[in-house]
Amino acid sequence: MLEILLYIQTGLCVFCLYRIIRGPTIADRMVGLDIFGILVVGICAILAILTGRPFILDIGIAWIILSFIGTITLAKYLENKKLNE
Repeated sequence: MLEILLYIQTGLCVFCLYRIIRGPTIADRMVGLDIFGILVVGICAILAILTGRPFILDIGIAWIILSFIGTITLAKYLENKKLNE
């Protein structure tokens, strides 16, 4: 059952990559990148359960933290504000 979910999430990552590459606006690309990050964390969680290696969850947590920081940085850039404001 978990293997099927792993394949489904991997397939959904392909759709997100399409949105990131072909998004008509920067905001669409940003949303695609956020969803891609969420899917990667889900894949890390499934892999941690399947393999019995809990350190994979740490990789997912690091990924989502970096994704959040990137989203905040891009939002500030789109508002034409400096990063220290």
